[in-house]
Amino acid sequence: MSRRKLVAGNWKMNGSLQANESLVKALLSDIGAPACDVAVCVPAPYLAQVQLLVAGSPVALGAQDVSAQAQGAFTGEQSAAMLREFGVRYAIVGHSERRQYHAESDETVAAKAVAALSQGITPIVCVGETLAQREAGQTEEVVRRQLAAVIGATGDRIGEIVVAYEPVWAIGTGKTATPDQAQAVHATLRAQLHHAAADRAANIRIVYGGSMNAANAAQLLAQPDIDGGLIGGASLKAPDFLQIIIAAC
Repeated sequence: MSRRKLVAGNWKMNGSLQANESLVKALLSDIGAPACDVAVCVPAPYLAQVQLLVAGSPVALGAQDVSAQAQGAFTGEQSAAMLREFGVRYAIVGHSERRQYHAESDETVAAKAVAALSQGITPIVCVGETLAQREAGQTEEVVRRQLAAVIGATGDRIGEIVVAYEPVWAIGTGKTATPDQAQAVHATLRAQLHHAAADRAANIRIVYGGSMNAANAAQLLAQPDIDGGLIGGASLKAPDFLQIIIAAC
């Protein structure tokens, strides 16, 4: 089954008006017409700026989070409807940093995925284990539990999500899962999706999100169940991000 790969940059809490403009312009000057999907997930204050910068280009706009609530007294939150007004196509939900620093539960992450889908936004659902969990042999148990919550909440719309496997121990640490390690977890997730929705599982993209960079992207992306990358630090450098896009395409 040939799935169109997705390369999504996660800028995290980085950027400035000037830096964003330079980065996006450098990216667009060399991206051409990529044979894969490309997105940048930017901090909320910069959505309007980047929406204008990428307008009419092959680069889609993404958000780094979305509220599980539709509207109301939720100070500091952004609803999916608000994001949609800025042309947001993707929203990261359940990133390990949100789970760790904001105590987001599997149920909260699943509710955010549903909220995104309700506005036609594709949730990039992050799952992954800590180093302690991997060393305890709990990797499969952890990622399956995290994905199960989203499968249960999204129901018939499960085929519209993107899954990102991001081993927590490989995020921002410079460590990366080997291609074989990453493929093994991606295959586990694919099997779980197949069990839940056999008719759609083959089309659901599962991307890798643990310190993928220009040097290791080609090896990781060559694995049969790795359908792209959720890129952190390397997405802040146009030449590196472009190299990953080339590898994916």
